[in-house]
This record gives sequence, structure tokens and C-alpha cells, in this order.
Amino acid sequence: MSSEKYSGSCICGSVKYEISGEFRFFYHCHCSRCRKSTGTGHASNIILNPDAAEWTQGEDLIGSFKVPDAERFRTVFCKNCGSPLPRVAPDLSLAVIPAGTLDSSPAINPSGHIFCDSKAEWSCDAGELPGWAGYPSRP
Repeated sequence: MSSEKYSGSCICGSVKYEISGEFRFFYHCHCSRCRKSTGTGHASNIILNPDAAEWTQGEDLIGSFKVPDAERFRTVFCKNCGSPLPRVAPDLSLAVIPAGTLDSSPAINPSGHIFCDSKAEWSCDAGELPGWAGYPSRP
């Protein structure tokens, strides 16, 4: 876990943010919505408390889309370049940070793969990381 400060941005550099605080989780998510929103085999997301993320530039360029039938799923993106951006959800007590948008490597490694039952057949191998059908159970 880390309490360092990290910066992140979209690919065009119009939107920038900072995160700090304790990392809660870092998962590769294979659900079909994450696959569609990234165009890849999985999304790599770091989860923090919602107050851990702060927009530092371009907040007016942030767009979002909520899947109508989804209870929780929402994509957040730069309106200029379409890059994924953090989703801050105080109602769910979390901030979801697309790890690839960070400007440097975080002091945490992925702890596993989630929603493996939805994994695309062509997606990368899970390697030595554990995998779960949905969210892992918490002690």
C-alpha cells in the first residue's frame, strides 16, 4: 500500500489529476463492460477512497457514460481524446483509477483477476495471479 502522491492524465494532456492515500485494491477486470470500455482483454484498475482523487486541470473536459441497465458501471473519459479517466463515486465509497493513465508506476502490483467467468478466450493468460468469478470475498 502507498500514501505517495501520483499524477495522471489523458493522452492529449488536457485533463490531469492527482491521487494520494492508501491503495485499496488493484485488479485486472475481465467483465464485458470493462473489455468494451478499454477495447482490450481487461481493465487494470486501482481502487482508492473517493477523496483520494483530485482534478488538477481540464475538469470541464470530462465526459461520462452510464450503462442504463448497470447498477454501478460508468465510464469516464476525456471529451477531446477519449482516454479513460478516474471515476470518483462517493456514493459507492470509491475512486476507480485506470492504472494506464498514471504518469508513473504505482507502488502496488495487481493482486488478481476479477470476473474471470467473462474473460475473452483470446485474452492474456492470468499468469500466477489468482482469479475470481466475480469480486473476491473479503475476510
